[in-house]
Amino acid sequence: MTDHHATFQSGCPGLGRGSDAPEKSSINLGFMPLTDSASLIVAATQGFAEPYGLTLNLKRQVSWSGLRDKLLSGELDAAQGLYGLIYSMQLGIGGAPATDMAVLMGLNQNGQSINLSTPLRQARVCSGETLVRHVRQSSANVTLAQTFPTGTHALWLYYWLASLGIHPLADVNTLVVPPPQMVEHLRAGRSTVSAPESPAGPRIDQGMGFTIATSQSIWPDHPEKSSAAPCFAEQYPNTARALIMAVLNEPLIDASEENKAGTAQLISANGYVAAPRQVIEPRFLGDYEDGNGMPGADSMPCAFMGDGEVNLPYLSDGLWFMTQFRRWGLLREDPDYLAIATRVQQLELYRDAAGALGMAHRHGHAHATLLDGRRWDGSDPRPMPAASTSTP
Repeated sequence: MTDHHATFQSGCPGLGRGSDAPEKSSINLGFMPLTDSASLIVAATQGFAEPYGLTLNLKRQVSWSGLRDKLLSGELDAAQGLYGLIYSMQLGIGGAPATDMAVLMGLNQNGQSINLSTPLRQARVCSGETLVRHVRQSSANVTLAQTFPTGTHALWLYYWLASLGIHPLADVNTLVVPPPQMVEHLRAGRSTVSAPESPAGPRIDQGMGFTIATSQSIWPDHPEKSSAAPCFAEQYPNTARALIMAVLNEPLIDASEENKAGTAQLISANGYVAAPRQVIEPRFLGDYEDGNGMPGADSMPCAFMGDGEVNLPYLSDGLWFMTQFRRWGLLREDPDYLAIATRVQQLELYRDAAGALGMAHRHGHAHATLLDGRRWDGSDPRPMPAASTSTP
């Protein structure tokens, strides 16, 4: 990764002069020790923000609630964020006051998993169907662990369980566990089903449980993390644009196995993800065992760029998370879905930055078919039934 800076500097457009100069030349950028922070770590450590007159000061966090609080206090200017976390802040869900937020860009797609504990496997729970039978037993005590109540991992887990006919808030217990503690909770038996964040997923696969579903099997090429900030784009538009360009113009992490291996090595350091490279790299490559003795060859591994289609802050992504808040009772009434998504998702700012780099403009709605057959493009943002496989 160390030679990428010289490659990048030749002929790249800059924002360091005149009216285009960043309003803030140095920003504190929060991140969690997770593999999907890779784009921010690469941009900050390999000099890709410097041509735009911007310095990125990485600030490692230990929990999503702590990251949220530092965004609200101004201690962090911007951060890696769970999509659901950003929208809960916008809507005032989860104890924090409603705060105008900005999703500058998506950071990655895919790459998460739902894992079951070894005792469940010993109880012959090895599929969604056998999990349903286990939950229906009067003596069964199933505890779900996820990393944040409105986070993507909770919502993937809820969606998957509901597709099986299990109500995630009525039929099972739930527990919020910060990402660094997820593996230990599963190992100690405090949770039996978890939706961890990488690298916890790979570690669980290594003898501490097994993967029963991947997040990309629930929603192919789903949004995962975003780069976000409170009111950032309105107050500091040039700074926000420079941050987007710094991430977009770095070498494509997922362009080759060599790039993936180099990125895994870089972020494995103790100051970043603090996990062995050999734990991180297989998830980048989509080549790993599921913990049940079956090798994985995932056709949709964690993706970071994909010529920009990964990074556009699609309106349909923001709309989906709000519909899930409504579905699970976090919102008591339907909000103005489209108006809120249009305010939060910084489509024009992103397109401005991408256009300056010669990247193609894309439509603001992405199309996908989820595991229960429901097609999603944001055109009909009505919430689904709480635990049903049928579309509304």
